[in-house]
Amino acid sequence: MKRNFYLATAAVILAIVGGIYLNSGVTTAPVSTFVLLDGARKHSSQFKGKVTLVNFWATSCVSCVAEMPKIVSTYEKYQAQGFDTIAVAMRYDPPNYVVNFAQSRKLPFSVAIDNTGSVAQAWGDVQLTPTTFLVNKRGEIVKRYVGEPDFQELHRLIETMLAEV
Repeated sequence: MKRNFYLATAAVILAIVGGIYLNSGVTTAPVSTFVLLDGARKHSSQFKGKVTLVNFWATSCVSCVAEMPKIVSTYEKYQAQGFDTIAVAMRYDPPNYVVNFAQSRKLPFSVAIDNTGSVAQAWGDVQLTPTTFLVNKRGEIVKRYVGEPDFQELHRLIETMLAEV
């Protein structure tokens, strides 16, 4: 009788954990093309095999400007291990402001301008900045942050994802 109780309890726990995992919101990153400041293009299919941070931001967003040094240090800390970052400026951000910001702060990662709003639309109709997505090596979005991420938590998550095969 006790054995059946333990087996039933284990089955319920597994069902709950499995349900949470299956409903954890992991979705494939949308198909999108990013137009970089130099006119080059980067496609979301290029994320596969890397852990990628996609940050929607604007030069007029105080929180975005404040978090950018932390995004830079995160990139510098993990980029040699297969981590990448792309900062996507919102369509309302004047391109010359974005270029000036990226150059004056020597942003070491790709910076794109979403001049039509199509990238923000594809990524869930992003309206609020900063909004940041963390994409795993399989091209799946595993975390979405609206507002500044908890960078300690973000770093732990990046480390876990980088360790995955």
